[in-house]
Amino acid sequence: MATAISAVDTELEARFAHVRALSLALTDRLSDADATVQSMPDASPAKWHLAHTTWFFETFVLRDHVPGYRLHDDRWPFLFNSYYEAEGRRHARHRRGMITRPDLSEVRAYRAHVDAALARALPDLSADARALVALGCHHEEQHQELLVTDLIHLFSENPLEPALYPPVRRGPSAMPAETGWRSHPGGIVRIGHDGDGFAFDCEGPRHETLLAPHMLADRTVTNGEWAAFIADGGYREPRWWLADGWTWVKAEGVVAPLYWQQGAEGWTRFGLDGRRPVDPAAPVTHISFFEADAYAAWAGARLPTEAEWEAHAARQDPLGGRQMDTAGVIEPVAAADAQMFGNVWEWTGSAYRPYPGFRAADGAVGEYNGKFMSGQFVLRGGSCATPRGHVRACYRNFFYPHQRWQFTGLRLAKDL
Repeated sequence: MATAISAVDTELEARFAHVRALSLALTDRLSDADATVQSMPDASPAKWHLAHTTWFFETFVLRDHVPGYRLHDDRWPFLFNSYYEAEGRRHARHRRGMITRPDLSEVRAYRAHVDAALARALPDLSADARALVALGCHHEEQHQELLVTDLIHLFSENPLEPALYPPVRRGPSAMPAETGWRSHPGGIVRIGHDGDGFAFDCEGPRHETLLAPHMLADRTVTNGEWAAFIADGGYREPRWWLADGWTWVKAEGVVAPLYWQQGAEGWTRFGLDGRRPVDPAAPVTHISFFEADAYAAWAGARLPTEAEWEAHAARQDPLGGRQMDTAGVIEPVAAADAQMFGNVWEWTGSAYRPYPGFRAADGAVGEYNGKFMSGQFVLRGGSCATPRGHVRACYRNFFYPHQRWQFTGLRLAKDL
């Protein structure tokens, strides 16, 4: 007999339903071809995101915690496992665009099958299994952001540069005030997750760290300020760049943020609403760590450490700023620029490494974050494509220093 559903279960059930519905809404306008193509090895087809997040729930919850559950299709784990070595062989990441079958309608049917099975199972799931459902929801929110940014990259590769959504008509943005600076006296601070509520494993343990006296900019760098960096020869002057960054600039022919083009009427950018003029008041985005570090050097500043960023962000509301609530045009806006949460991910100067005392969990889910703690840099704060409620002050995102197809920007720091 099913046990009574507690308030915690009801909340989890509602969260699961909301997350699963948003993923479908983000793909409502896609054809099967749109959802199948892979535009680069770092991106995944929309159809694969829909199936992989479903595989996560089917594998780690239904298969492992629901007696008698049978896989929807026992061939599909090979297709939709991402990087879990403990789950065996899998289709190569850079070949995901070759999965023409199952088609989009079959993947949607797979989602419906797993959703129904999990809804039936939820009242009887153990605490450990419910924790995996919560993890799966946060995991899917991460994939929702990747899905959005992968779609932008996909459509940018089409010579027609099609718009997925009609443009949102906005009036001219007011230019923000000159950058202000928030001082911090330094000293010992505590950072990392405090154990209250959900967090990914890489966000802890909470620990003490020493900060030097410093200042943090009260807003992120704007497109207009970035255009000045370009006009001043920022991409042509090696003295601003790290050696690896300068090698990357020359090898890739980088002259501006990703999706920017210069024409007779100035700079334009590409987004889900097609190609539009660059808003000089909005925060710059789609820049790599290399570009962010070069701009900071040019501006006579530096990138903040992740501990500095967190010490300042702990004073703000994580629900502030522009974050993703529904499907539609997703683009940073100037109005939220003073916020430290949402709008654009902010590069820090900190390498993505484990905190003191970090231990990966046992089993396949222990592969979630820990094994990627090499060669990447930490970003903080979330973006306009991050689902609302997903981030917190201690949240650690991470990418390789050359990657820039995410909504990545920067906030300057200085030493006192």
